Amino acid sequence: MIAGALLIGTFFSPDANAGASVQAPKPMVLVMLGPPGSGKGTQATMLKEKLGLPHISTGDLLRDNVKRGTTLGGQAKTFMESGRLVPDQLILDMLFERVAQSDCQKGYILDGFPRTLAQAEALQSRLKEKAQIKVINLELADKIIIERLTKRIVCETCGIPYHLVSAPPQKSGVCDKCQGKLVQRSDDTVEVISRRLKVYHEQTSPLIAYYKKLKLLQSVPCEQSKEQIFAKIQDIL
Repeated sequence: MIAGALLIGTFFSPDANAGASVQAPKPMVLVMLGPPGSGKGTQATMLKEKLGLPHISTGDLLRDNVKRGTTLGGQAKTFMESGRLVPDQLILDMLFERVAQSDCQKGYILDGFPRTLAQAEALQSRLKEKAQIKVINLELADKIIIERLTKRIVCETCGIPYHLVSAPPQKSGVCDKCQGKLVQRSDDTVEVISRRLKVYHEQTSPLIAYYKKLKLLQSVPCEQSKEQIFAKIQDIL
């Protein structure tokens, strides 16, 4: 507990170790779990600003590779458009290439990874004793998820999410932050969302038991405002 407290203190107080001859804390890897539409991206963006750590969304990595026409992106495109999980090796190749960059040296926030036990085990094997891992599980009922996602729009430039009912932009169709164009993702339809939820319950939910066993998991109910959810996550950290 002492090491964990030191780690969090370092992120919230840049001068915490000034002049101290102590070993630098291990980087933090914060894993955001939860079904699609539970608010992982929103909370990860808020945590990025609070902690000063890069927010790495595997969904964004995949879409970027598809947009740029990379080999990995072409292989992943078929899976994404049908609502199926992209094979583990494709995700791992993209992810580990990203976290090897210099901005991830102090840690990073993972959004959308891991999604399977194989991915979780690969992450644990990769990190071993090199990082402090914390896992936040966002809980939300399927009915509410479908309502959320069918009314979700995102900025195609910076990726910030909005909701037409609960969190609309100040100007219709325009991102508040970068003035980019707001669009609905092709996978945010009732049919695709229902398939994604089925896949989630079958393949991703077991991660909850996995991380509970490792004593790394903390769950947060998400039938409340994003500010209330964020406050609870900060309490956990």
